[in-house]
Order: sequence, then structure tokens, then C-alpha cells
Amino acid sequence: MKSINYIQSNKQRFLDELFDLLRIPSVSADSKFDKDVRNAAEFIKEKFENAGVDKAQLFETAGHPIVFAEKIIDPTWPTVLVYGHYDVQPADPYELWDSPPFEPVIKNEKIYARGACDDKGQMYMHVKAFESMMANNELSCNVKFMIEGEEEVGSKHLGDFVKANKELLKADVIVISDTGILSNDCPSMTVGLRGLSYLEVEVVGPNRDLHSGMYGGAVGNPINTLCDMISSLIDDKGCITIPGFYDKVLELTAAERAAMAKAPFDLEAYKKELGIDAVKGEDGYTTLERIGIRPTLDVNGIWGGYIGQGAKTVLPSKAYAKISTRLVPNQDSSEITQLVKNHIESIAPAHVKVTVTPHHGGEAAVIPTDSDGFRAASKAFVQAWGKEPIPMRDGGSIPIVALFQKELGLDSVMLGFGLDEDAIHSPNESYGVFNYIKGIETITWFYKFFSEK
Repeated sequence: MKSINYIQSNKQRFLDELFDLLRIPSVSADSKFDKDVRNAAEFIKEKFENAGVDKAQLFETAGHPIVFAEKIIDPTWPTVLVYGHYDVQPADPYELWDSPPFEPVIKNEKIYARGACDDKGQMYMHVKAFESMMANNELSCNVKFMIEGEEEVGSKHLGDFVKANKELLKADVIVISDTGILSNDCPSMTVGLRGLSYLEVEVVGPNRDLHSGMYGGAVGNPINTLCDMISSLIDDKGCITIPGFYDKVLELTAAERAAMAKAPFDLEAYKKELGIDAVKGEDGYTTLERIGIRPTLDVNGIWGGYIGQGAKTVLPSKAYAKISTRLVPNQDSSEITQLVKNHIESIAPAHVKVTVTPHHGGEAAVIPTDSDGFRAASKAFVQAWGKEPIPMRDGGSIPIVALFQKELGLDSVMLGFGLDEDAIHSPNESYGVFNYIKGIETITWFYKFFSEK
């Protein structure tokens, strides 16, 4: 295709444009960045217009806007709906970055910046793939784009938008590039995602911070108590102790687990890359199974008392923790949220008051591998990478995949190109230049093969 030559000829411009987008600190979780979030939406809308869409507009929500664009060449042709997000995770702690998180740089052929992989780099591949095919008159299907600004805070208002705009979003398949591959030598495609339940816990003891010498040993310490409560949530076999938590977990058959085990995985390399001496998790399951097919519970943040420089002998009045669970098919996020909330409140000792506040959640999803979309994506990998992708279950959560299945009746194709080493959500997030350009090429091949279904 001529589009492939066009991509290579415009490689530097494609990188420069992505850098401009990465410089916009579109952190959806922090209101001080609200203007930047909108600037990112406006940036993407303009790029769609420049690339040749029929229309591009911002749909306002109660939160951040959704960018919608489309190109309808022929109503009788198949239609692809592309989903992505332009918001990013907070960059804190800034001091752990080797370079400023919103000043992208290339080192060792990798782009370093917040959002480089998740999801600006991967989302913007679709803008450039569309431009490339339009510039060469090679687009043989209709394309719609829905790019939101609240994915990192649970897609708070996307569900309402989808329910209210089903005709606008009508398509034959949804394509999402917000996942990864096993390696550049061993491409893969995500066919399963875990769900999510996220809560915040507040533990309150005395009505003020106290002198730990005068009151320690006589008054309950909320931080100690919170730690005791958290440690009781998982037993020594790695099992979650909340009653009813596993009741609806979908267990895989021995054959399904054997198929998963065929995926190449080097445990020693995995430990070395993370700088750990041993892995840890639920007994009876491999590392890949613990990530892909088992539910989990993790503390994502914990704080209270004095955390400044030096010492302050204080018995704190309050302690806090943020807790998330990753869920598997058949588990309902709202049910799990209520189970976790009820259990934590029930184990609170009398010397503290505990408040559990739910935040956001979403459902797990399993994606069929016998669809026209999956077959087209698999052919695209063969064409661009020279290898057929391995189907894999991912440990992350993209709740809108289940939402799209329910509201639009459409399965999603997870056409992502990130690597574990890209450190998404962490300091020094990165995305390979090779993956960015190769991803654009793969998407163009997907359009060609999907139109031939």
C-alpha cells in the first residue's frame, strides 16, 4: 500500500505532533489541569479535521468533553468505531522522573513522557493511520472516532454518552489501542480484561492528633488499626478473605489453562526486570494466571500522621487508604464493591470509626477470537510484524469494553502495542518509536483486511 510509504516519509512529523500532544498535561484526576484537558481535546479535534474527516466536534459532558469524528465514504461499506482516551494519569511523584513528565524526550529509541503509551501515543496512531490512508485514497471502510477525557477516572460520563448516541455510534466493530503485546519479537492480542472496583477507607480515632508519649498505649492508633484491617483481607495463601468474594468467579478449564501456558514467559527475566527476588500471589496459579484470570485486592495508597522531614512523635487522629480489586468474568463490580465495603466496616474495632467511600468500577470482558474483526487484526499483524499474534488475557481493566458489548452489541478488537517495560502509570513512562510507527502501519492493514471480510 502507498500508505506504508507515506507513514515512513512522514515519520518525523508524526513524532513531532505526538510530542506536542504529550506536552499538554491532561490529568483528568486533578481539577487544576481542567484547562489542559480541554486543550488536549481541542488539539485532537483539529488534527482530525486536518486529516480529512467529514466532521469533528466536542460533545460536552458533566466532566471532560468527548471528541467525536467520522468519515463516511459509503454507507454500504463496513464501519469501524475507534475508541481511545486523551487524559493521563497524574505524574506524581515528579522527583522520580529522569526527565520532566510533560517534556517528551527520546532515549534509546523510546519516547519518555506521561501518556506516551497510555494512551496518547497509542490513540494518536489512529489519527495518523487515518491520515495516511486518506492521503493515498486507500481507505476502504467508514471510520468513526470516540476519544474521551475521563478514562483514568473511571469513564464517569461515557456510559451516558453511549446510551444517548447509539445511532451516532453505530458500527460493525470497535477498535481499541490501549493494551500491549508480549514483546516486539512475539506479538500478541488481548482477548480478556479484568474488571475493577475502587474504594477509599478513612479510619478516625481521637478527635485530634495526640502526643504519642502521653497517650500511646492507651488510645488506639488509626494507622496501626488500618494496617491490621488491611493485612486481614488476604490470607497466607494469597486468597482474599472477604465472604462471598469468589462466589461468582469463572474458573477456567484445564484445557484453557494449558493453552495459556503455551505463551512464552521467562519468570527469571520478569523478576530481574522488576528488581525482585521472588513473585507472590494466590497459591496454585502461575504468574500469568494470577495476572489474567484471578481476582486480586491491592492497597494503592496509604497515609496519615506525620510524613514530613525529621521526627514528630504524634499519635494521629486519622488514617486513609485507597484499595482496588481486579475482577474476572461473572463478578459484578457493584456487588464486589458492596461486599468489600460491608466487610471492612464489619471488622472495624470499637476504638475507631471507619468510613468506606466507593469511587469507580467496571466489568471484566472476554473477547471472541472467531470474529471478522479479530481475524482482520490477526492478518494485519502477520502483514506488518511477520508473525501471527498470540491471544492473551490482560490483567488490566478497560471497563468500557463490557459497556460496548452491553449497550452497542459490539465486541472490541484490542489492537495495542505497548510493552511491560513501558511503565504506564509509573514514573518514566515510555513508548517505543518502533512500536508507534509499526502500530500506525498495523492499523492501516487492519482497515484493508476488515473491508475485505
